[in-house]
Amino acid sequence: MRKKSLNRLEFHCQATHLPFSISCVSLTTKDFDYHLPEELIASRPLDDRAASRMMVIHRATGLIEHKMFRDFPSYVQDGDQLVLNDTKVIPARLFSIDGKSEILCLDRPSPSLWRCLVKPGKKMRVGATVQVADAIGSVIEVFENGDRLIEWDREIDLNEHGHLALPHYMNREDELSDRDRYQTVYAREEGAIAAPTAGLHFTPEILQSLPHTFLTLHVGVGTFRPVKAERPEDHEMHSENYAISADAARSINDASRVIAIGTTVTRVLEHLAQSATDGLRIPAESQSGSTNIFLYPPYQLRVIGALLTNFHLPQSTLLMLVSAFAGREIMLEAYRQAVEEKYRFYSYGDCMLIL
Repeated sequence: MRKKSLNRLEFHCQATHLPFSISCVSLTTKDFDYHLPEELIASRPLDDRAASRMMVIHRATGLIEHKMFRDFPSYVQDGDQLVLNDTKVIPARLFSIDGKSEILCLDRPSPSLWRCLVKPGKKMRVGATVQVADAIGSVIEVFENGDRLIEWDREIDLNEHGHLALPHYMNREDELSDRDRYQTVYAREEGAIAAPTAGLHFTPEILQSLPHTFLTLHVGVGTFRPVKAERPEDHEMHSENYAISADAARSINDASRVIAIGTTVTRVLEHLAQSATDGLRIPAESQSGSTNIFLYPPYQLRVIGALLTNFHLPQSTLLMLVSAFAGREIMLEAYRQAVEEKYRFYSYGDCMLIL
């Protein structure tokens, strides 16, 4: 007799050990919507990284406090371990010498090859060429999702010719000052298209005063892609490359509480937790690979005990992730209050600490 196949939502519920009929109410993407006045979107950073406001959400009671990021260290307890993403944003956005084509470099399989997003796509078919500075690129493959594999006849100096791919909601071109501010103070591993923005609030002094360790996840362009599926379980998550050392894994496993600095850290830790054994949070040895894990209610996060994060777009995978951690109703109330209190939203905006 043929076994009944499970749909993706049923698989998701089984993975979280929740009875499908009781706990896995099928939410729609619109259930993660909220209204945001455009004037609350931060298009530029504050002069002082640590001057951001910080909403503090207590999951157990639903209490919401309004603090400043400078108060963050007072919430760190003995035995806690902060985990931060040390990826470094590269100026990956290029323009052709004739100004007719835009190229976003996503991944570099070899020194002469870049996997790219291109605009306009119609002209960039296999065999088409494009010139950036003194380099000529030829399209040698078009992938099913529309990405292009471009082979260059010489290396392009991204620092000289590239631009930061600032999020579209900033509604402006990148400026020289963004090279510093759209980067965490601890960034060191080059490869991200977008910044792990929860970390933008830290100064070297604040970070140095707190117990911390690092992992790396190169944030890709998929972080900007909207959820177009009616139901979250039908959304295809993008894949991103990560790495973590054995020393970092040991610090995470030994901690009494793990505080994730950002959703990128959360995704890596939850991905690693799937292969953990011997009662550990994550495998003890160094790891590297890629993950497309998608965290949304009713998924129960297994590794972190607290999360520092910025405010996210309506109906986004990131809002779904924080809702899995804190609960959708609490998060929507928090966002309602954030709008009412005129918090600054998104990458250069304020932050929230979920306890």
